[in-house]
Amino acid sequence: MAKSTSVLLIYTGGTIGMIQDLKSGQLRPFDFAHLTDQIPELKKFDTRLSAISFDHPIDSSDMTPAIWAKMAQLIEKNYSKYDGFVILHGSDTMAFTASALSFMLENLDKPVILTGSQLPIGIIRTDGKENLITAIEIAAARHKNKPIVREVCIYFEYRLYRGNRTHKFNAEHFQAFQSPNYPVLAEAGVHLRYNIPALLPPPSAKKLKVHLKMDAQIAILKLFPGITKNLVQAILNTKDLRGVILETYGAGNCSTQPWFLETLKKASSKGIIILNISQCNAGSVEQGKYETSAGLNKIGVMSGEDMTTEAAVAKLMFVLANTRKRKEIEKNLKSSLRGEMTV
Repeated sequence: MAKSTSVLLIYTGGTIGMIQDLKSGQLRPFDFAHLTDQIPELKKFDTRLSAISFDHPIDSSDMTPAIWAKMAQLIEKNYSKYDGFVILHGSDTMAFTASALSFMLENLDKPVILTGSQLPIGIIRTDGKENLITAIEIAAARHKNKPIVREVCIYFEYRLYRGNRTHKFNAEHFQAFQSPNYPVLAEAGVHLRYNIPALLPPPSAKKLKVHLKMDAQIAILKLFPGITKNLVQAILNTKDLRGVILETYGAGNCSTQPWFLETLKKASSKGIIILNISQCNAGSVEQGKYETSAGLNKIGVMSGEDMTTEAAVAKLMFVLANTRKRKEIEKNLKSSLRGEMTV
């Protein structure tokens, strides 16, 4: 690792930044100015570390697009000063944030690594130390004076994932994340081994372009046996609704009830974008493969291919915020903008 490398840590909140008060036993955020007191191993890095903490660290359950914009602005402001960035973040919405930042940071040519932990960093058995140490190592890693990773990623429990391909699947185990439809980008064992062919190539444009607008006027409609007409209509008739992620069964299948398809058709005809995402953790929507999804093609529902729900949420917000032209919206949703889908 080159001695000239520098990494900025951005603490947003979450379990990783908590220590246990010796008197009350309660968990509280610790001062990141004393980070090396909790993780003395950081002193061994041949890299310059700096840290910024939110004035009011949040639980990731309170994450919003406005806070995504704040993170993107921090990266933009410090982009020329650092070789890489590590964002410490609560695990519950980490995949949403990683997906959002992947779209907001266009032409990203440096690593942005999100990490966190299942146990607070002040607990003896914490997984936070290894996660943070290795995330910093990845953020600082270079080959021939160029960054090895040039995208937004999640590092958790010995594995590096593309951020917009990842979802949290386990609330109890240290291995909390999966990337079922895309290979792991790196694995940390005795050696830190990168899957170079799976990494995003350097962007064609050199200058970072930061997008701050996200349109949150969307909804998720998750199908289940017995779903009622009233519920479907209530969601699709939401005031100012611009887009819906339709979570369907299997390879994109749904009810063939006339009322259901007619309700979707009316929403689509009003300009509401409907994006078909599978409820399955792995696999892809193959809209039209079965009779139970053929009707969706006829009424303007778009296939989300093999995107995660988290990536679909972020992408839909991003695309809707940047244009109101339906053809352009459809073109962007059908394209892989940041490696978020297989096309």
